[in-house]
Amino acid sequence: MTSFAEATAVKAVNSHTYRGSFLDEWCIGNALHFSTHAACNQLHTITLHLTFLRRTSVGPALFTIRDVKLGRRTSTVHISLTQNNDAEPSIVGYLTQSNLHTEDGISLPTKWSLHPPPLPLLSPTALKHGHDPNWTQQPTSRFSTFRKAAQRIKCYLPRHGQPAPAMADEWICLADGGKFTQHALGFVVDSFPQIVEIYPGTASASTQRMEGEKALIGTRSGDDDGAMTLRWYPTVLLNLEVKKALPEEGVEWLFVRARAKKIQNGRMDLEVVVLDEGGDVVALSNHVCLILSAERNTKRSGQTKI
Repeated sequence: MTSFAEATAVKAVNSHTYRGSFLDEWCIGNALHFSTHAACNQLHTITLHLTFLRRTSVGPALFTIRDVKLGRRTSTVHISLTQNNDAEPSIVGYLTQSNLHTEDGISLPTKWSLHPPPLPLLSPTALKHGHDPNWTQQPTSRFSTFRKAAQRIKCYLPRHGQPAPAMADEWICLADGGKFTQHALGFVVDSFPQIVEIYPGTASASTQRMEGEKALIGTRSGDDDGAMTLRWYPTVLLNLEVKKALPEEGVEWLFVRARAKKIQNGRMDLEVVVLDEGGDVVALSNHVCLILSAERNTKRSGQTKI
């Protein structure tokens, strides 16, 4: 199994250009998982704004960086990703860089908390061994060959169902036993049970309850045989704000809550909050996603566009 660090490694061509290669095992269908792009940037990215213009694919990629504003406390750069010698980029974005270890200034307690509150966690050890009364590990999805990137984590879901409609809570750790570092936060904010598939009343949600929170990928197609429709949820736009620096050696466990405010006409928003074991906010993220047939993903590049 290729580790996250190996999958996101890049080589400098010059001071503002880097080359990388996207691996099939870190993909969703034939398209790259968002985090594989985001993690290729340097440490201490405090904000990230990405717009996904075209579908990416397995293989070499070129990252080009342009300085926009170089400052004493923060600097902003523009980044673009191209593939296959295309003149037009597949992804464009802005990153704000800072030093999370040396930031100073006023800090105030806001008394903010998640609502409803997450279920209590007995201990990471109990969670890992299946002894936590509130959380249980999500079994491997029946569509794991399509959602390959999702198999790189172990996901633990509420044992008796999610706390509210259009909401997904989880505790996650890396499947290879590694630890989440600052580089991996882009992966973390894009790794959660799909809201559409666990929405109350869908066949997936019913199956999930019967099989101990097993989130199948897809919803009923409406056919008499009850077949599952494989779906793809490409990101159109993603914003990420990093609130704190993880330890240099990384952490084994993170809590993630994803919530949609409106799902309509094949498009949805997502608000993602990441907490550490102590309940402190690590990162915040907002997504705009489409809801498409997986066929739009698996067709050869050039045959279809998002």
